[in-house]
Amino acid sequence: MAFELPDLPYAHDALASKGMSAETLEFHHDIHHNAYVTNGNKAIEGTEWDGKSLEEIIKGTYDPKAVAQSGIFNNISQLWNHNQFWEMMTPDASKMPGDLEKAITESFGSVDKFKDEFKAAGAGQFGSGWAWLVKDTDGGLKVTKTENGVNPVCFGQTALLGCDVWEHSYYIDFRNKRPDYLTNFLDNLVNWENVASRM
Repeated sequence: MAFELPDLPYAHDALASKGMSAETLEFHHDIHHNAYVTNGNKAIEGTEWDGKSLEEIIKGTYDPKAVAQSGIFNNISQLWNHNQFWEMMTPDASKMPGDLEKAITESFGSVDKFKDEFKAAGAGQFGSGWAWLVKDTDGGLKVTKTENGVNPVCFGQTALLGCDVWEHSYYIDFRNKRPDYLTNFLDNLVNWENVASRM
């Protein structure tokens, strides 16, 4: 069965007052995300991956030794990344649940230190990629960054929060100011209840 583009969990203009414009969502979701769906479906058609889950395809096609990943991996991993990304944001006020705050404080020293580390990872990712808060295989929380479409599924980690730092994610609203985009993401856009539900 072919993968489909999921609807946004909110209207295109729902995040505009919080720093992510309707134009960004129209380009990012309707064009970029949709292209990963279309190209991913074409790439797996008639292969051993046809009918497998996104996670199975990501784990099965990721090559840790490769500088450039395959077309199947790139499109399917980016499809998965974006499916998570929209759910990780909300137009509503969102307060970090106590259990998540406790876990973050235990792992990073404070919520502010976590945010600083997350912003540094996103700003320091050369070229396209993602910044992540993950639950690692040992159960601890850590901040990571990945290039292009690579994601925590590749490493057996649980993605709690991810921020897309490809230029199409922020250039309409923030131009070349990626650090400002990351600060706005953490301060205004994150759905902390969704993050906590992934623990």
